[in-house]
Amino acid sequence: MTSTQATAGRPNSADNPWPVRTVAQKVAGWIDRLGTIWVEGQITQINARPGTRTAFLTLRDSSVDMSLSVSCAPQLLQNSELPLHEGSRVVMFGKLTFWPGRGTLQLRVTEIRAVGIGELLARIERLRGLLAAEGLFDPRLKRPLPFLPQRIGLITGRASAAERDVLSVAARRWPAVRFDVRNTTVQGPTAVPQILDALEALDADPNVDVIILARGGGSVEDLLPFSDEALCRAISACTTPVVSAIGHEPDSPLSDHVADLRAATPTDAAKCVVPDAVAEQQLVDELVARSAAALRNWVRREEHVIAQLRDRPVLADPLRALDRRAEEIDRLRQGARRDVTRCIQVEATTVEHLRARLSTLGPAATLARGYAVVQRIVPDGEPEVVRSLEEMPPGTQLRVRVADGASRAAVMGWEK
Repeated sequence: MTSTQATAGRPNSADNPWPVRTVAQKVAGWIDRLGTIWVEGQITQINARPGTRTAFLTLRDSSVDMSLSVSCAPQLLQNSELPLHEGSRVVMFGKLTFWPGRGTLQLRVTEIRAVGIGELLARIERLRGLLAAEGLFDPRLKRPLPFLPQRIGLITGRASAAERDVLSVAARRWPAVRFDVRNTTVQGPTAVPQILDALEALDADPNVDVIILARGGGSVEDLLPFSDEALCRAISACTTPVVSAIGHEPDSPLSDHVADLRAATPTDAAKCVVPDAVAEQQLVDELVARSAAALRNWVRREEHVIAQLRDRPVLADPLRALDRRAEEIDRLRQGARRDVTRCIQVEATTVEHLRARLSTLGPAATLARGYAVVQRIVPDGEPEVVRSLEEMPPGTQLRVRVADGASRAAVMGWEK
């Protein structure tokens, strides 16, 4: 047993540390057990010198800042069906190898397959279906753009035509507009990480009201970063509205569907985000004119209504109605006086007739015709009218009333 094997056989601890060679050999053993694998990525560097038996490449992940050293036979690069260059997306088959002497990891490949346009488009379509199923394309999630943003974040290539178009059109439409420009690589293996960093920085800035992601036209491979899954999810997660202006009208990367607004071109993005000062001033002038006309029309209508009210008799001569009512009241009062007088006269006539009848039928008239009323005097009482002889026996004190007075008498006897 070697000393290395003896050291590796004992438990690892602070009192029994492993030497570097033991750790390196263990790592090499673990990696060797991984076996052969398929790896996908983008080629960022190719070093194939003439006359050498090994070519060295760097394979990079298109979504994150991670890379892997690759070695292969130069014939694999020369015999590839599609020309391989920096930025090409490939699928490699090989075995990882750990070199203990240098402490480096390298993928030794025996097969390289370039991903063609058809495969790229098929992958984009599969990703499109996945994102759509997750709801990232839902129109209800789209955030509205501010009418007049105070600051606009712009992610584009350095000194690109897209940058010039956006800045010039925006300045021409609204001279006071301000931009926060972040220049990044817009194609190739380093595009996605740089765009993600710029997007995160602008989204975190509270002064940025909207973000424009702009790039000119290009091939499918050139626009591939804007269909990257990580970028699409980052755009969807932004709290700031994002406008995607990638390529021209026929181009449709996935970022267009995830963004809050898709612009056909960078120039169109500037028009969508920045209002036209001239058009807005014309609109304001038109609204002012319409408001003034509406106000004048309203005043004229109200003046007409007031004139009609003033022409009404009740307002033109307010006392006329009172005078007419006064005359009516006089007529009614005179009529009432006539009616009352007539009623009094009628009732007076009726009373006279009743008086005459009463006088004719009353006892006074009877007495005046020679009759008398005989009353019996009752001690301590009122006299009582005598109606028969039995009520006045002889000696009864009587009171005899005639038309012009009364006298006392006594009953001397009866006669029948």
